[in-house]
Amino acid sequence: MADQTISNLPDWKINHSNPDKVNDLVEGLSGISDPEIGLSIIQLGLVRDIEINPDHALITMILTTPYCPYGPSMLEKTRSKVEEILSISTRINYGAIPWDPDMMDQELRDDWGLF
Repeated sequence: MADQTISNLPDWKINHSNPDKVNDLVEGLSGISDPEIGLSIIQLGLVRDIEINPDHALITMILTTPYCPYGPSMLEKTRSKVEEILSISTRINYGAIPWDPDMMDQELRDDWGLF
């Protein structure tokens, strides 16, 4: 199961279908950061879901703001990293929900004074 020190990790579909892959995904995606904020996409809670379908993986990801200038680059880095880790063609879906600081890891919210 996923690293229990990450308090904000959503219940990805892959947690149930391929739990053996979750830690590798968390570790790999933790290396992708939002350049403006300086925190990883995992710490920020931007990866909302990862699922494996018969012929591809599908990531649902959001951004901290819809007009993030680094958004296209972060989305592509995420897609590429998941494809590398899972060794399967990977697509990315831009999620419809807006980002909220409550999606951040609990320790980071506490450090920023967000409750």
